[in-house]
Amino acid sequence: VPMGVLSCVKYLMFIFNVLVFAGGTCLAGVGVWVAVDPAGFQDIVAAKPVLSAGAYLLLAVGIALSLLGFLGCCGALRRSRPLLLV
Repeated sequence: VPMGVLSCVKYLMFIFNVLVFAGGTCLAGVGVWVAVDPAGFQDIVAAKPVLSAGAYLLLAVGIALSLLGFLGCCGALRRSRPLLLV
């Protein structure tokens, strides 16, 4: 396999993991916003009873995606197979 192809795959993996990290950070941010200020968010969403559970679910999923994206970025840059397999 030519070296240019491996380099391209390395950078594509890094970009994909940066997108996963950014998405997880955004989800965690929305989760914190809903957990801290549910009244401001209830004007946008009509489902009030599910709001508190949904906020903590968004927060947990966002933190998990951010962590996976960060580990993926580190794995792509260092070419570490165990980090990429996580």
